[in-house]
Amino acid sequence: MSSLRRYFAVRSIQTVFMLALVMTALFVLFRSMPGDFTSQMATAGANEQALQEIREQWRLDEPIYVQYYHYIANLAQGNLGESPVYRVDVWEFTKMRIFNTFILVAPAMTFTYALGAVIGTIAGSNRGSKFERFGTIPVIGAGSSPAFFTAIILIVVFAVWLDIFPTSGMLSSGSHEEVQWWEPYLTRDFAIHYILPFTAIVARYLFIPALIMRNSVVEVMGEDFTEYYRLTGLPTMTRLRHIAKHASIPVITIYPVSLARALGGLVLIETVFNWPGIGFTLVEAVLARDYPTVQFVFFVVAAFVIISNFVVDLVYGVIDPRIRLEG
Repeated sequence: MSSLRRYFAVRSIQTVFMLALVMTALFVLFRSMPGDFTSQMATAGANEQALQEIREQWRLDEPIYVQYYHYIANLAQGNLGESPVYRVDVWEFTKMRIFNTFILVAPAMTFTYALGAVIGTIAGSNRGSKFERFGTIPVIGAGSSPAFFTAIILIVVFAVWLDIFPTSGMLSSGSHEEVQWWEPYLTRDFAIHYILPFTAIVARYLFIPALIMRNSVVEVMGEDFTEYYRLTGLPTMTRLRHIAKHASIPVITIYPVSLARALGGLVLIETVFNWPGIGFTLVEAVLARDYPTVQFVFFVVAAFVIISNFVVDLVYGVIDPRIRLEG
């Protein structure tokens, strides 16, 4: 087996193990909390017969290992339970909110890292220039501000003063009724609602890849092979592309960590923009003690970070053969 295939196989096994570990930890955590799933149903006025049916359905009256077996079996069948607050299936309640968050955070963070890598490469390859000294100040200033503050500034400037974009929401009220679920996402209405929260995420997190890439480029340019590139007469852009490739490894590595940070920051951004995503849903579920929804959302967030790290590890192994040999 080649080193690349062996590296992929090992990382795949580790990822599956981590997902199983998180799933088990969440099960134990929520089963260890005071009360159970039926306690909230009782406060909503359910009679004893209904409560007993719920206990039997979810095996809450069985030993913990039996509950765990059925928990895994239900997950394998896509049965995530029912929200006691909204009285709907957890998956049905959260799936579009997960999608709403994904289409916001994934493109925004990907664009953030692409733009940050360009800014960092230019700054690092032009040490002492005005761009290096002053060009990163706005980036650092926006990144040092709280997420909600950046969002509010964007709303005040572009929605209130200039009246270019709407202040909140994902779509205008009542503008897309009785259409296919995906059609509103392709409209101009969605696009103009999308721009401000997208910009808020980019402005908030741009400093991370820009500064890391700048420092990495400076370090790589001090290596002997970059001098060899110069002496062989490679064009400037070609040399810069090679340098950027070597310098991008730390930026790629930190990408999933920033995704996790962005998910946490999205709670505030989604609240300010009234964006119906998973971050705001988590806050609502915690306040309402909607344990099935909270448990699933925690797992989704954890799985998102774990799988992101897995993908980055694979890319890392392709870019740098030393990593897969060491792994």
